Amino acid sequence: MRIGELAERTGTARRLLRYYEEQGLIKPTRAPNGYREYDESTVDRVVQIKGLLGAGLPTRIIKQILPCLDDPRGIQFDRATQETLELLERERESMTGRIQCLTRNRDAIGEYLEAVRAATEARRSRR
Repeated sequence: MRIGELAERTGTARRLLRYYEEQGLIKPTRAPNGYREYDESTVDRVVQIKGLLGAGLPTRIIKQILPCLDDPRGIQFDRATQETLELLERERESMTGRIQCLTRNRDAIGEYLEAVRAATEARRSRR
């Protein structure tokens, strides 16, 4: 399939797919006319990449762990290097910090909304 079809099937912009290629996350073949050609498995790979990006992993880490995720039935533990494990450990710690920050911000927004609603209700009651 060509890049347009891959973009449509994965909901990913063509430009982003070319970026994934530049980063070594996906590898198309080239047709004689120079067009990129993707096989069916690239659809799943792009969905997987988007999920990992959505989880907060940077592309440099995704590139290292993708070979460990080649088998859709499970993680290939024998492919994980010590460097990859250490990188993932640091990334997990960073995610934990971001989660804590997001939680604090969510709670602060919730308190703000409660205060605004209470003040609005109090003004209505006085009328």
